Amino acid sequence: MTALERLNRQIVACRLCPRLVSYREQVAREKVRRFQDWRYWGRPLPGFGDPHARLWVVGLAPAAHGGNRTGRIFTGDRSGDWLYAALHRAGFANQPTSLSRDDGLRLRDAYVSAVVRCAPPDNKPTVDERDRCAPYFAEEMRLLERVRVFVALGGFAFSNVLRALRNAGEMPRFAPKFGHGVVLETGSGRAVVGCYHPSQQNTFSGRLTEKMLEDVFRLAKNRLA
Repeated sequence: MTALERLNRQIVACRLCPRLVSYREQVAREKVRRFQDWRYWGRPLPGFGDPHARLWVVGLAPAAHGGNRTGRIFTGDRSGDWLYAALHRAGFANQPTSLSRDDGLRLRDAYVSAVVRCAPPDNKPTVDERDRCAPYFAEEMRLLERVRVFVALGGFAFSNVLRALRNAGEMPRFAPKFGHGVVLETGSGRAVVGCYHPSQQNTFSGRLTEKMLEDVFRLAKNRLA
């Protein structure tokens, strides 16, 4: 077993946050009508993808009826539909859809995870919950040593990627505010790219379009060339 596999086992077994444990398990028991036949995952979500990845996509947290149901990050919800379709068009995924853990999806040179590993009520983790998850993210960052580009989906992910890099001694003194397409160069030659989260709130309103998402991954891919 690799160190990354051991970390992912630790993540899946985590019960450090009582509120999140209670919520994720309640959602898994009660479900929603359209997913009544599913056996929900109902646990924290490990990262997913190529352990030798140079691109790392970071989200906020699993969706209650997406990743918390399927057991894979950005899988089984509208955000994942947009994300994996864009990764496929950019050549990072072997297929454009992500429906379940056994659907055959594979990532090439890309890894996907989240700052917080359990689905939070109203999609809003507390500061304490974020901080309890932070060591997992820091260890993930240490183990994914080939990563050159981070794509942070949303302001929460952006600020916490920068926080982890600052703790690792890689941050420059000046850090820009989050914005779509904002690029931060780290002191170690890596880059963090801000991207609007592919939530329904952003995609339905037109704040984030397919082309905007494609442009972010095209930028990331060009940096890795």
